[in-house]
Amino acid sequence: MSEEKKQQLSHSFYAEETETVLEKMQSTQEGLSSSEAQKRINEFGPNELDEGEKKSMIARFFEQFKDMMIIVLIFAAIISAVVSHEVVDSIIILAVVIINAVMGVLQESKAEQAIEALREMSTPNANVLRDNHVKSIKSTELVPGDIVMLEAGDVVPADLRLLEAASLKIEEAALTGESVPVEKEMVVIDEQDVGIGDRVNMAFSNSNVTYGRGRGVVVSTGMSTEVGKIAGMLAQADETETPLKNNLNQLGKFLTIAIIVIAAIMFVVGIAINGTSWDEMFLTSISLAVAAIPEGLPAIVTIILALGTQVMAKRNSVIRKLPAVETLGSTDIIASDKTGTLTLNQMTVEKLYVNNQQIGAKEEIPNDLMAVKVMNFANDTKFSQEGGLIGDPTETALVQFGLDKGFDVRQEVQKETRVAELPFDSDRKLMSTIHEQADGKYLVAVKGAPDVLLNRTNKVLLDDTVVPMTDKEKSDILANNTDMAQQALRVLGMAYKIVDAIPAEMESEIVENDLIFAGLVGMIDPERAEAAEAVRVAKEAGVRPIMITGDHKDTAEAIAVRLGIVDKGDDDAVLTGAQLNEMSDEEFAQKVSEYSVYARVSPEHKVCIVKAWQKEGKVVAMTGDGVNDAPALKQADIGIGMGITGTEVSKGASDMVLADDNFATIVVAVEEGRKVFSNIQKSVQYLLAANLGEVLTLFLATLFGWDTLLPIHLLWINLVTDTFPAIALGMEPAEKDLMSHKPRGRNSNLFSGGVLSSIIYQGILEGATVLFVYWSAIQWPVHSTYDAIHSDALTMAFATLGLMQLFHAFNVKSVHQSIFKVGPFRNRTFNWAILLSFALMMVIIIVPGLNDVFRVAHLDLYQWGIVLGASFAIIPIVEIVKFFQRKAMN
Repeated sequence: MSEEKKQQLSHSFYAEETETVLEKMQSTQEGLSSSEAQKRINEFGPNELDEGEKKSMIARFFEQFKDMMIIVLIFAAIISAVVSHEVVDSIIILAVVIINAVMGVLQESKAEQAIEALREMSTPNANVLRDNHVKSIKSTELVPGDIVMLEAGDVVPADLRLLEAASLKIEEAALTGESVPVEKEMVVIDEQDVGIGDRVNMAFSNSNVTYGRGRGVVVSTGMSTEVGKIAGMLAQADETETPLKNNLNQLGKFLTIAIIVIAAIMFVVGIAINGTSWDEMFLTSISLAVAAIPEGLPAIVTIILALGTQVMAKRNSVIRKLPAVETLGSTDIIASDKTGTLTLNQMTVEKLYVNNQQIGAKEEIPNDLMAVKVMNFANDTKFSQEGGLIGDPTETALVQFGLDKGFDVRQEVQKETRVAELPFDSDRKLMSTIHEQADGKYLVAVKGAPDVLLNRTNKVLLDDTVVPMTDKEKSDILANNTDMAQQALRVLGMAYKIVDAIPAEMESEIVENDLIFAGLVGMIDPERAEAAEAVRVAKEAGVRPIMITGDHKDTAEAIAVRLGIVDKGDDDAVLTGAQLNEMSDEEFAQKVSEYSVYARVSPEHKVCIVKAWQKEGKVVAMTGDGVNDAPALKQADIGIGMGITGTEVSKGASDMVLADDNFATIVVAVEEGRKVFSNIQKSVQYLLAANLGEVLTLFLATLFGWDTLLPIHLLWINLVTDTFPAIALGMEPAEKDLMSHKPRGRNSNLFSGGVLSSIIYQGILEGATVLFVYWSAIQWPVHSTYDAIHSDALTMAFATLGLMQLFHAFNVKSVHQSIFKVGPFRNRTFNWAILLSFALMMVIIIVPGLNDVFRVAHLDLYQWGIVLGASFAIIPIVEIVKFFQRKAMN
């Protein structure tokens, strides 16, 4: 497509007269000829979205090996097999790496999935004027300049500049976030930079016609439509690195450097001090390096995350990408769409104004109230076969209110049949129906804009009595209308009159005059009942909820006040898209923390807001259900889609989907995410303290010239006493004060919160204890021969290291809290894991034959007493250290 044509498609057609638009599109009211349409489809291409660049499954698989920890593991496997000839160890390591990569590929959701969902949303057919005849064609065959016919029930097939609009209403919630269908008008909008929701003379691709009919000229197709621009933003959006991935990369780098340094020192010490040959020392150093690597860590982290997804699925949070489980726990900002997320996305009557007073919708009112009758009679809502309501959301809300109050419009219109009507018109802003009554007279029911309706009334109904409309009455009605509007309610007026005959001429000046005012009704898309409590809990947890919506400022602010996101009268905390456009990126980045509500924003604005918070170093979770939310969902650290009301596009761009569309579920998920990270920290602390103990034991034993812990011992301990308890620690219940802490933020890591210092002193403690047991066995032997003494010392050191790690697993249930406070036996899986690991340690020492394979000896009761006493000693020692740590923290 030429650059000139691209510019033409992105022109602000809403600001021009229809004749000018037709001229620029080189079209007419009669549409295009088939030959011209064919020329244009060759020039502009089909009316569909680009698929975007897809990565092959193989490419995605090899991308999983970029992680530093994975590289270290692969290197360890090669060294272990080639140099140390530990083939079994190498196979286990490689199996862990491959399984980890396969799970990563299966869990990932790429951009083309979201774009494919956008493509599938396209309508299969469109009614278009070709060769001066209306034809039904595939929407992909539409071209700029085509004249498209619209009617209720249609999905708009491309971006149109409207040429006609007869009571036309189009629901654009998926694109703009506004819950109420937009009344389209044939006006020229003489403003610059008008948001999508305010372009009332345009119809946008993939929006739904809910009422009336219309006709428009295609001005944009394919990727040039507003939906296409969103697809382009999705394709170009960068994948954000999760905090967990960053933490694991940091851990991999740290371990790599530490292992190389320790192995090098050990190599030099062995040659320089002990006089060991370089080749033997090289193999010993490599064995130490392999022992130091927690090869099970990636698999254990994956298992903990997977277990977290199962728990969250039971609590209505479906995780699409494993790291999203943990990312939730570090969330600083929850940027939530309003419509359908914080609110029900269902217009509901909230207040009535009748008899000079406002009445709450939940209060008792008589079902024969004239205002209720009028709002149901002057209404085009239909009932489905299942009893559901079909029609404009505003009108269905009125009918549902009537049903709730005992007024069934289906039964009432059988008594008072509709015999004539004046349909709603956006110019006069009124709708009227005429009903025949039992006495032969006729009821004229009128509903519409209160200010327009008041100009047509000269009487008012008060306590079933019709009295003249005075200036005071009119002033009171207008004051209540303003009051309800300031509460972000959508207000309609109801009026009526009784006539002797159906008017001969069904014209507004005749039918809709000399009316009796019956009342006002205020409606809103109400907040979810549990959302306010969820906002409160989030704030207590240090998580800041902000609202981002395409809805009007007043509506957004009112809902935000009701939810507790902002305080009443805090207008400075609300920013509109138009105001955002006037700011530079630098200025907005400086002020972003001042705003908690963003109204009338575009998809580009949503991405801008998320990026601004991320530049502040915040971890951002973004919720949404519409096409317009998809780019921001992908940009956010964790995108949260809606499972019920959400489009496939928003789900495809999300990391997590809420099965119940409930904002409160997000707060529950945040708690689960914090628990998952805490449990991963516990596993890391447990594994690295154990590995540090092993490394120190080997290093110091080499320094002293002792021969302790064979490679098979280290492998067995890593497989048995490390793996099962580490996985079980991932299933620990949440600590009671978990949600009273501030979010750990983007800059925290797996070593923060006292974990690193705990790993160091506990690893040193383990290594020192094992060496002490080995030394004591040599100093006070049970046997007399060197081989027997050495075999006993080796066995006691091996048993002490394995059992001490099992006892130490209880310490790791909390970094600082006493195990007696967190509950040592609350986690049944952990209890069984400890018993299983203990049995596997015992069996190779006690069972004849197995002890020969593992080169260990039988121990007597005295020796077992030393082993068990030394192993258990780590619990009281760590408890004492924790006690002083808590004192220092307080």
